[in-house]
Amino acid sequence: MPGTNCPIPPGRNFTYKFQMKDQIGSYYYFPSMFFHKAAGGFGGIKIVSRPLIPVPFPPPAGDYTVLIGDWYKTNHSILRQTLDSGSNLGMPDGVLINGQAPNATSFTVDQGKTYRFRISNVGLASSLNFRIQGHKMKLVEVEGSHTVQNIYDSLDIHLGQSYSVLVTADQPPQDYYMVASTRFTTPTLTGIAFLRYSSSQKSASGPLPPAPTGVDWSLNQARSIRWNLTASGPRPNPQGSYHYGMINTSRTIALANSAPVINGKQRYAVNSVSFIQPDTPLKLADYLNISGVFNLGSMPDRPTNGGGYLQTAVMGADYRAFIEIVFQNNEDTIQSWHLDGFSFFVVGMDGGQWTQASMKEYNLFDTVSRCTTQVYPNSWTAIRLALDNVGMWNLRSENWSRQYLGQQFYLRVYTPVGSFRDEYSIPNNALKCGRAG
Repeated sequence: MPGTNCPIPPGRNFTYKFQMKDQIGSYYYFPSMFFHKAAGGFGGIKIVSRPLIPVPFPPPAGDYTVLIGDWYKTNHSILRQTLDSGSNLGMPDGVLINGQAPNATSFTVDQGKTYRFRISNVGLASSLNFRIQGHKMKLVEVEGSHTVQNIYDSLDIHLGQSYSVLVTADQPPQDYYMVASTRFTTPTLTGIAFLRYSSSQKSASGPLPPAPTGVDWSLNQARSIRWNLTASGPRPNPQGSYHYGMINTSRTIALANSAPVINGKQRYAVNSVSFIQPDTPLKLADYLNISGVFNLGSMPDRPTNGGGYLQTAVMGADYRAFIEIVFQNNEDTIQSWHLDGFSFFVVGMDGGQWTQASMKEYNLFDTVSRCTTQVYPNSWTAIRLALDNVGMWNLRSENWSRQYLGQQFYLRVYTPVGSFRDEYSIPNNALKCGRAG
């Protein structure tokens, strides 16, 4: 993200070295500068378990990456200019599957065999429902967490989220529709691919499998997705050996999204603060002690209910603290939030305003751990997490227009102990720019 690293200059390259430590599962990468994500450039990331660590299902016959997302035909630079002018982008033009228009992508399977599909919503604006004609999906993993293996006819996959399912080719050999369609939009946009049996002699036919309707269906499905307590994660010990519900929180942060007009232009904000990019990446400025780039505490940890204003917003937090964050959505549109650097436990979500009494509804036993969560219209979602990763971490809307126009900030997780155990030194090939250049 531009608040963490300097951009790679044109005609240059950069080698990014990092450990796949304490992580497994399905993710994706994308360009984060300006509005480049609207031009594509994304792909799947698979992190497999170490050989001696058991996986809670037999090895599949194949492993497919399925990138679904809405799409604008307009060039990304024009989209950016539209947002800069204060205008709205409007509805996307369609839904793509693996970057292809409807009816252009297929996934080949052998009858009787089981396959893993890693499905990510890489879009810009829309929650999507994914389904396969005539086939059930067994959910096995969500963003690095092995799940209780529930069976679903379809899955709501919100912006930035990744799901991993097992599908058995147990139907007569032919082609079947794979569908990704927008949720909570008018009109509904639809992308189509094909599940193709290797011995198929018949094209897909009949109506597309129907999509669910309403928020309640989606909310109930989200609540049904739970942690597999007996499965091993990236380490041999069971996931359930970490009793997150028994840890006392030291802080509750409440975040409310809004859509203020500032200086005559549409912006988006968190607790009334609409983020503006600094002239020097925040992590670089913090590491090199460059003053004047940001003010710690410029991001309030409670809604102010005031008008929006522009700020390079940074919130401070203590290393190793166990905290709660409540996302309050008072708008009529669904929100999707992502936190870099961490996985968190989605302990609760419901309609209306969050209050202390809402904690009685929390799942403190087997909720899923993930890095992206939805907040339904006029609703709240609560997460809990251990701040076990020192750094400057972006917390943002996955709706890319809202992110670009300010619905984000940085969480500075800090320890005064300068230890390699907590954080490595800046790499030798780190790019320098802004006041650090």
